[in-house]
Amino acid sequence: MHTAVTKRGQTVIPAALRKRYQIGAGVHLVWLDDGETIRVVPVPDDPIPSLRGRGRGQKTTERLLAERKKDRDREESS
Repeated sequence: MHTAVTKRGQTVIPAALRKRYQIGAGVHLVWLDDGETIRVVPVPDDPIPSLRGRGRGQKTTERLLAERKKDRDREESS
C-alpha cells in the first residue's frame, strides 16, 4: 500500500488498515523511529488490557533476574 504526504505533512491511512486495526476518528497513533524504519502504532484508550499476554514466551523474568545479577556483580567489582 502506498500513500503520499501532502505539503502540510499529512497522509491517509488506507481504509483496509483502518478497518483491520480499528483506527477511527480520535484514535491516537504513536510514531516509532528506530533510525532505520518508522512504525505507526495505534494506542487504545486504555493500553494496559491490550498489552496483556504480549510478553508470553519471552522469558522476561529470567532475563530480568540475569540483568540484576550482572548489575550486582558490576557493583561488587567496582
